[in-house]
Amino acid sequence: MVPDTTTSPRTGRQELLTALGEIEQRVLWLSAATIDHANRVRPNPTGLKVGGHQASCASMVSIMTTLWFHELTADDRVSVKPHASPALHAVNHLLGELPAEALTTLRSFGGLQSYPSRTKDPDPVDYSTGSVGIGATAPVWGALARRYVEGRFPGAGTGRQYALLGDAELDEGACWEAVQDPMVAGLGEVVWIVDLNRQSLDRVVPALSAERLAGMFDAAGWQVLTLKYGEQLTELFSRPGGEALRTRLDTMGNPEYQRLLRCTPAELRDRLPGTGSTREPLERLVATLDDDALHSAVRNLGGHDLGALLDAYAAIDDTRPTVILAYTVKGRGLHSEGHPQNHSSLLTRDQLADLATRTGADPDDPWRPMPDGAAARLCAERAEELRRPPVERIAPPPVPTDFGRTPGGTGTTQQAFGRALLDLSRSAPEAAARVVTVSPDVSSSTNLGGWLNKVGVWSPTERVDWFADDAETILHWRENPTGQHVELGIAETNLVGLLGELGATWSRWGQPLLPIGIMYDPFVNRALEPWQFGIYAGGQSLLVGTPSGVTLAPEGGAHQSITTPSLGLEQPGCTTWEPAFAQDAEWCVLAALSLLGRPDGGSAYLRLSTRPVDQSLAAVPADPAARERRRRQAVAGAYGLRRAEGTPDVTLAAMGAMVPEALAAADRLASLGVAADVVCVTSPGLLFRATQARRGLDDAPQWVLDQAFPAGRAAPLVTLLDGHPHTLAFLGTVHNTPVTPLGVSHFGQSGALDEVYRHHGIDTESVVRAALDLTHRP
Repeated sequence: MVPDTTTSPRTGRQELLTALGEIEQRVLWLSAATIDHANRVRPNPTGLKVGGHQASCASMVSIMTTLWFHELTADDRVSVKPHASPALHAVNHLLGELPAEALTTLRSFGGLQSYPSRTKDPDPVDYSTGSVGIGATAPVWGALARRYVEGRFPGAGTGRQYALLGDAELDEGACWEAVQDPMVAGLGEVVWIVDLNRQSLDRVVPALSAERLAGMFDAAGWQVLTLKYGEQLTELFSRPGGEALRTRLDTMGNPEYQRLLRCTPAELRDRLPGTGSTREPLERLVATLDDDALHSAVRNLGGHDLGALLDAYAAIDDTRPTVILAYTVKGRGLHSEGHPQNHSSLLTRDQLADLATRTGADPDDPWRPMPDGAAARLCAERAEELRRPPVERIAPPPVPTDFGRTPGGTGTTQQAFGRALLDLSRSAPEAAARVVTVSPDVSSSTNLGGWLNKVGVWSPTERVDWFADDAETILHWRENPTGQHVELGIAETNLVGLLGELGATWSRWGQPLLPIGIMYDPFVNRALEPWQFGIYAGGQSLLVGTPSGVTLAPEGGAHQSITTPSLGLEQPGCTTWEPAFAQDAEWCVLAALSLLGRPDGGSAYLRLSTRPVDQSLAAVPADPAARERRRRQAVAGAYGLRRAEGTPDVTLAAMGAMVPEALAAADRLASLGVAADVVCVTSPGLLFRATQARRGLDDAPQWVLDQAFPAGRAAPLVTLLDGHPHTLAFLGTVHNTPVTPLGVSHFGQSGALDEVYRHHGIDTESVVRAALDLTHRP
C-alpha cells in the first residue's frame, strides 16, 4: 500500500475527502446528464445515433476529481482518455471554464466535440485525443518538448504531464514503443494513470494481468504504483477470514469478478465464497456484513478510493516516469456498472432519475449550481489555483526565401536538404536556432551528418563522446542540452508523436520551434495516422520522406513507396512538395519552414530522392527577376521547364525523380516531329487546390495554373511520377484535355534503375509511346 502522506493546507483530511466526494458525485451526474441530453433531449431530426459513453466517464470520475480538485498545478497538463470527454467538460464547468449551456452541445455541430480537442472545444483541453494510443503517448512527447523549449527559450515551466488512459488502450503497440524508448526513462514529470476497469468495447478482458503490466513498466525503468483495493476492503482483510477474501479476489478471473458486480446481495453470499478452501472462512466473514456493506465492499477498488488516490499522487517519484495502475469499475455508480456491454449504453429515464437522487442533482434542472458549502468553496479555490495566464506568443524569426546560390554538377534532392539546413544556420542564425530535427536512427543515411556535426544532439544532460578522438569518425555524436537534433529509437510513431508536440510549443508556451522529422519515405504511411492527428491537434511540423519511390531500385518492392505522393491531395493542414532539382528542394524547404510556428501556419511534407540528377537540366534563370519568378512558381506547385517552339502537340507534366525521363522523351518526340512542352510539377496538392478554386470550391490562389499551364498552350497531357499515377491524373481537368497518367500502381522488384522504370512503364520509351498515342501519330 502507498503510505498516507497527504495533508491539505485548506482543511483537515476528512473534510477534504468529504468535499471531494461531493464534487465526485456532481461530476458523475454532469457527465451522464450531458450525454443523456445529447441523445434524448436535444432535437434529432435525422434519428441517427448521437452516442456517448456514460460508463467510461463513470470509471474515471474519482481519478479526475482528485486530480483537478486537489493535485494539479497550473503548470501541469493532462491528456484525458477519449470516451471520458464529458467528464472533462463537467470538471471544467465546475471550475467556471465552461458555461452550463455548453453542456447541452455535446456532439452537435460547433459544440463540444466527441473527444477532447485542443483546437475545437471551447474549454481548456491540453491534449487532443480520440485515436487509440495517441492520447497516452502525447504527454510523453509533450514532456520532452517542454524540456527542450525550457532549455533554450525559458518560460515553459516545470509541470507534470499526465495521461489518463483505459487499460484496453495498452493493447496499442505505440504505448510500449514510447514506454521503452531510451529518451523517456529520465522524464520524471510523466505520469500515466491507467483506468484498470478490465473491460474493452465488447467484453470483459479475460486475461488482463496488472502484475504483468507492472513488470513491463518496471523493466522499462518506470515507477509502478498499484491501487487495487479501497479502504473498506483493506479493513475487511484484517478481520477473521480476511486473508481468504484477499486470496479469493486476487485469484479470481476478470469475468467472474465482473459478474459479481451484477449480483444481488443474496447471490453474492452464495457466489463470493467460491468452492475451494476459502469457502468456509469467507462464508463466516460474509455473514457479518449487512447487504449494503457487502454490496459496497465488492466494488471498493483503489481507483475509486479518494484517499488512496491522494496518497498515490504524494508518492510519485519525480526522477523517473510513473504509472499508477488504478483498479476501477466501468460504469461505477450507474445501473450499468460492470456489465460487459455497457460501453455505449444509456441510462433509462428512471435510471437517470435514480442517479439524480443519489447524487443530489435535479433531473428537471440538470445544470443547477452546487449548493453553497465546502465543495463549492473548493471548486472556487481550485479554479483560481489552476487559472493560467494568457500565453504571450513570440513570432518565429523570418526564414529567407532564397540563398542566392545555384547548385551545379550532379546532385540529389536529399543532399540539397542537408545543405539547406547548413546554409540556414549561416544566413539566418535566428531562424536556424529554432530548428530541431528528429529522426529514428537514420541520421547518417538521410544526409543529416553535416547538420549534426554543427549543432549537436540534444540530451537532458551532457554525455561523453567516446569517439571524439577517433580519426575515422565522420559523424560526431555530441550529446548535450544545447543540441538541436533528437534521436529516437527505430519507431516512426514515436518520431511523429514528438514532432507533433514540438510543433505545438508555439501555442502551448508561446515559443515557436521549426521541427523537422526525417524518415525513410517507405515508412511514412506507418507514421501517417499519428502525424495527421498531431496536425489536427495544432502541431505544425515538416516531415521529410527520403529516399523514396521505385527509384530505390535495388531495395525491392518492400522499400519502394507508391502512395505517398498523393498526401498533398488528401491531408488537411499539410502542403506537400516533391522537387526534382536541388534548387527547387532548397526553395521548398525554406517555404515549408516559413509555415511553422504561427497561428495561420501549417505542416508540410517533402518527398525527396537519392537519384543523382544533372542540375543543369533545371535551367535556373540567371536574371534575378526571372529567378524569383521561377522560385514563386516552384513553391506554388509547378513551372514550365521547357517550351516547344510554336503550339505544342503534347504536354509532359512530370514530378520529382522522373523529370529527366520527361526531358529525354521531349527530345525524342521532337526528332519525330512532335512538339512537347515539359512542365515540372513540385506540389500536386497545391495544383489540385488551384483547380478546385477555379470552380469556386476552394479559396486557394489560381495564378500558378495560368503560368504553368497557359490556356494558349493547352494540349493532351502525359503525367509522370515515381508513385501512384492518380496523383497527377486530375491535371487533365485544368483545360479539359485528354490525359494519360503514368506511374507506379503495383509492387516493385529489385533491379537496376532502367530495368525497374521499364517494368513499371515510367521510362523514356513509355513516355514517348504514351505521347504518340495521345497525338494519334503513326
